[in-house]
Amino acid sequence: MKALLLVSELEDYTISFASGVAQHLDVVLAVPRRRYAHLASSIDPAVDLHLLDWPRHRSLSNPWFLFQLTRLIRQEQPNLIHLLSNSTLWLNLAVPFWRPIPLVTTVHDVQIHPGDSDTRTLPVWAPELMVKQSAHLVVHGEGLKRLILDRYSKSPDCVHVLSHPSILRYAELARRQKMEPRETDGTIRVLLFGRIFAYKGLEHLVRAEAMLKDVLPNLRITVAGRGDNPLIFQPLMGDPSRYDIRNRFIEDAEVAQLFLDTDIVVLPYTEASQSGVLNLAAAFGKPVIVTDVGELRDTVQPNGLGLVVPPGDAKELAAAIRTLADNGGLRGIFGDNALEWAKGPNSPERVGAQAAAVYREVVGSC
Repeated sequence: MKALLLVSELEDYTISFASGVAQHLDVVLAVPRRRYAHLASSIDPAVDLHLLDWPRHRSLSNPWFLFQLTRLIRQEQPNLIHLLSNSTLWLNLAVPFWRPIPLVTTVHDVQIHPGDSDTRTLPVWAPELMVKQSAHLVVHGEGLKRLILDRYSKSPDCVHVLSHPSILRYAELARRQKMEPRETDGTIRVLLFGRIFAYKGLEHLVRAEAMLKDVLPNLRITVAGRGDNPLIFQPLMGDPSRYDIRNRFIEDAEVAQLFLDTDIVVLPYTEASQSGVLNLAAAFGKPVIVTDVGELRDTVQPNGLGLVVPPGDAKELAAAIRTLADNGGLRGIFGDNALEWAKGPNSPERVGAQAAAVYREVVGSC
């Protein structure tokens, strides 16, 4: 069987997913050259990688691109096409020309996150139309499946649950480059990583830090990633000198060093579906504190990855940070569980095997 995977963004997810599926069947991965060329070495050699001159949404060259993409699909003759995100515009116009090849689309977020300016650049109808045109959908949890079934006219048999695979490439980079964590000096380092938009809950982390000003003087907070300016919350900070703010794109080696150095990864999200950051933290064996939104609780609790607190509750978040800060043994247990989960049940190869089974089911039903 041959699957052709298409996606224009989501590099970390795509690399893990495609590399995992390629352990079980033939995979053709078609992605934008501008986003993936420098990452080619991170993709498993078993993947047949096609770097395309994929235009941006506003480009007038999109019709020509769709013609070339459709020609590639006809040349490859895949048994199935899997669109790894429904956050697209122009591909909607090409779908009718790909029939009768079955189309599967992954829906990462059933609803747009508050403050997510990246996704809001698309017209609302574009991702909706792709979902409606896809005979089969993939989501990252049973709760998201229920949301999809409530929102769209899909049969439960046509909505499949595949977990977001662990993101291993940064940990592998750290090993290749023989990177070492910062020397232990009694400091407790907490990391909030990723796109800093409203739903990431930075305000609640800042309020939690202020509550811990006197009881946890050795606490340090790193906020790393592009997006909203974290300094808007400076008036709420207990001690601004305890913060390391990196409000920009973070290069791969710096990402690896950040996760090596941290003691706790926090995901104080006010709204979410799932999280790539969680899957990155697990690959480094780091304990997490997450809020009870989306699929986070159902991922963290059964696998013993960390603590869960209510969303928007700075007091509970502060208590969880102090619990892990004061208990190195508990941090170690959660970290060991995370690493075992990342390399075992949630490894790209295991998730890839589940995806291959879904593909066979989809093709067999057509």
